[in-house]
Amino acid sequence: MQTLSPIENTPSIHKPHFRITFAPLSLADIYALADDAGNGAVVVMSGTVRSQTDGRPVAFLEYQAYEPMALKVFEQIALEIQQQWPDVNTVAIHHRTGKLSIGEISVLVAVGCPHRAEAFEACRYAIDTLKHQAPIWKKEHWCDGASSWVSIAACEQLTPPSQSR
Repeated sequence: MQTLSPIENTPSIHKPHFRITFAPLSLADIYALADDAGNGAVVVMSGTVRSQTDGRPVAFLEYQAYEPMALKVFEQIALEIQQQWPDVNTVAIHHRTGKLSIGEISVLVAVGCPHRAEAFEACRYAIDTLKHQAPIWKKEHWCDGASSWVSIAACEQLTPPSQSR
């Protein structure tokens, strides 16, 4: 299942794109969505499934999401970015659900902007905020057969955009 949701009333962000999908994510596709002749920078953050966490071997990850609310969170993130970094003209956020193997991409965030500093800051804000606010849950499956859900409370402290500049 795939769900798409654009921001309708955000004048400066002219190419928003948000997606939650079981299908593999593409760096080339998200870069193309953020690419624009007015950009001097496109920053892409790719989250991938790593082979171990805290020294413990990981077999695979499983992601679940409450899609309608997660897409609203993605839209809110883009609106907050537009308020904090008005030159940002593109925000794209894609997230996988389902079973992901080691090395697969679980999340992509792309931000296009005329200047690199704002693009980097906005991209970091987007991924950090998504991890704290989006109703997306991760279950780690260990090589020894055990599994555990990763607590949202385990996220690092999020710095509000007004304090991150």
